[in-house]
Amino acid sequence: MSTTVAAAVVTVHPGGIRELHWHPNADEWQFYMAGQGRMNIFATGGRARTLDFETGDVGYVQKTLPHYIENTGKTDLKFLEMFKSSHFHDLSLSEWLTHTPPELVMAHFNLL
Repeated sequence: MSTTVAAAVVTVHPGGIRELHWHPNADEWQFYMAGQGRMNIFATGGRARTLDFETGDVGYVQKTLPHYIENTGKTDLKFLEMFKSSHFHDLSLSEWLTHTPPELVMAHFNLL
């Protein structure tokens, strides 16, 4: 068992999406094993980037940057995500919303 690398194989079905999430403990490296996908990455200051991937491509996301990946093809999108860390850790938007007091969510989204 590795104490320096964590990884996961992700499958996204056609028309599906790997929801908005971020990794607080490490940068993410991706290797696209099958299919086609599009990744959107968000940074501070209203900056964002959209990247398209296909089989054999490599992707990268800096630690803590929110991102999501959608399957843009007609077959399953499969990719390996790797981290220089002893464990896999991600936080999804839905998880963040679930564990944040409703008053803070409302204030952040200007819903008061």
